[in-house]
Amino acid sequence: MRFWYDAEFLEDGLTIDLISIGIVAEDGREYYAVNADAPWKRIKNHPWLMANVVPHLPKAYGDARNMQPTSWPFNLADPSVRAKPAIASGVQHFLTQHGGQVELWGYYSAYDYVVLAQLWGPLIALPKGIPTWTNDVQQVAAAALLDNRLPQQTGTAHNALDDARWTRDAWTFLRDSGAV
Repeated sequence: MRFWYDAEFLEDGLTIDLISIGIVAEDGREYYAVNADAPWKRIKNHPWLMANVVPHLPKAYGDARNMQPTSWPFNLADPSVRAKPAIASGVQHFLTQHGGQVELWGYYSAYDYVVLAQLWGPLIALPKGIPTWTNDVQQVAAAALLDNRLPQQTGTAHNALDDARWTRDAWTFLRDSGAV
């Protein structure tokens, strides 16, 4: 089964830390999680992430907003906010519950794959059924000379789930164009 995914992360040249991950399955299921264990102090000091990623994380509304610590840039009580081990377990179940082969697709996905694999530690610790690579929509589009014709994103850029949905849409365009 095919899965299209995207991750938002803090990357500093030495480490890559998960902020959020979105996955869309070929059968229509979706998975989204925000890493409660992310290095939020470092993220708050990263202007690009604060301007482009953090605004798209779940927000508290109504009375919940008044109960949330002001030091947190998103809603801690949102069900999508989970500890990293819970995300690892949820992603593994989401990707492997169908029992068949898993085919991963991303867009400029090299770092996304590192973040995904690091959910379980080093690459050799990947759970059974999780591939050791991700197919890349951009690479296929460039090889087919279609990279300038990929569809416009209709969701919110830098929201991991919306980006995963767009990656599926771009893959569909490539499939319909005969590139995949």
